[in-house]
Amino acid sequence: MNGFPAPAVNVAELVAVRHGQSLSNQILIAANQAGIAEVTGLPARDADVPLSERGEREALAVGRWAQALETPPDLVISSPYLRARRTAEAAVAALGHAPEFLLDDRVRDREIGIFTLLPEAAVKATYPEEYARRDATGFLYYRPPGGEAHTDMALRLRSFLDDLSRIAADRRVLVVAHDSVVVMLRYIIEGLVEADVAGIAAAGGIRNASVTRWERQGSRLRLTAFNDIRHLD
Repeated sequence: MNGFPAPAVNVAELVAVRHGQSLSNQILIAANQAGIAEVTGLPARDADVPLSERGEREALAVGRWAQALETPPDLVISSPYLRARRTAEAAVAALGHAPEFLLDDRVRDREIGIFTLLPEAAVKATYPEEYARRDATGFLYYRPPGGEAHTDMALRLRSFLDDLSRIAADRRVLVVAHDSVVVMLRYIIEGLVEADVAGIAAAGGIRNASVTRWERQGSRLRLTAFNDIRHLD
């Protein structure tokens, strides 16, 4: 059984790149592995989280990847969050033809409300009922207090794709955003269902600085690359 796919997205190619490793990726992964509930060194707002040193190197690798493309993008759209913007800026700087560069808050990261910038141990200790409800509800439909479900994200991303069809007809578009955005673009464009997106999450999710690509074949976009990090070698 398939989900309802997006209407035809009228671009020649759509590429989605996740930002390079962020400082919160680095700190929270280490905290989760160690079972630590308190972390320091992160800004108050998720939107202000910078790239880590590794993430800066990954952003440069994204730039080299973009520079090497036989047919590079002529429109780059980034999440306004700092970690995505810095990654997008590296790609734009590497492209000699200076593509049009826009920010769009509809491709921002999923808002996770009371869980923002908290390690798993802190979530479990502070909000045990929500921790259990998250597991019971599942990846696609769980909405943390003050935050979004992935299906809420789908609403804004459908709006984004609709506008993209109008302003970027037949263009090659690069979107630099977040792991949840890449997953939900697949959900919408390809008509995936809950089991599909849960499987992506269970398989490890979207890797930092990875490339996912759809190319127009006939009247629809078809997936031709997913979670590709060969340019980081």
